[in-house]
Amino acid sequence: MHENYDVLIAAGGDGTLNEVVNGIAEKPNRPKLGVIPMGTVNDFGRALHIPNDIMGALDVIIEGHSTKVDIGKMNNRYFINLAAGGQLTQVSYETPSKLKSIVGPFAYYIKGFEMLPQMKAVDLRIEYDGNVFQGEALLFFLGLTNSMAGFEKLVPDAKLDDGYFTLIIVEKSNLAELGHIMTLASRGEHTKHPKVIYEKAKAINISSFTDLQLNVDGEYGGKLPANFLNLERHIDVFAPNDIVNEELINNDHVDDNLIEE
Repeated sequence: MHENYDVLIAAGGDGTLNEVVNGIAEKPNRPKLGVIPMGTVNDFGRALHIPNDIMGALDVIIEGHSTKVDIGKMNNRYFINLAAGGQLTQVSYETPSKLKSIVGPFAYYIKGFEMLPQMKAVDLRIEYDGNVFQGEALLFFLGLTNSMAGFEKLVPDAKLDDGYFTLIIVEKSNLAELGHIMTLASRGEHTKHPKVIYEKAKAINISSFTDLQLNVDGEYGGKLPANFLNLERHIDVFAPNDIVNEELINNDHVDDNLIEE
């Protein structure tokens, strides 16, 4: 990539954004990122309140407000929204394209509930900021925003620029418990469930003796083991001014170009 670009516009879904972020993350002078959501779910766009229509998204870029957001580094790759592991996290790339074209994001919920009876817990070791989880779990998420897999309240206290991942671990549960957790997650009420571990961490290491696939920004992301590091305020993204009012960014970090004159 040419070093002197000031703005880079990505039109696509979360997978497209992932590729773009991997292209600029290691640049010393990174261009501002404009996002035009054109995927099925568009988790990152949802988190930043970017309109799903092309002209609305372009207006956000033209208005010129931007904010710096955290990204994650997983081994030698980068991600902008989430990394996850467990059978249910394979939903995004196992859902048929035809179903997605018919019902949109609801296709993931349909496929997810279809997969619930097949889910099996795996033994995991998760080290996070001096703490350790060792045990059987059905799935885990490392979130950077409040929107993951179409669940807009999965991280109800999300900050886009605080330097922390939100780590969610769902411990071994029966089918009824898991269904209840998913229902609670749709309302942001899952964080106190006894089978849910909900923590904040800057650095995380995850390993398992099981051959476990990873989902990174909605795409296949390789397999465990994996080391994760939060890169605080690493990417500058065009966003509507109202994300300040929604408390999605820290007031201490509000940039001058994100405040109405």
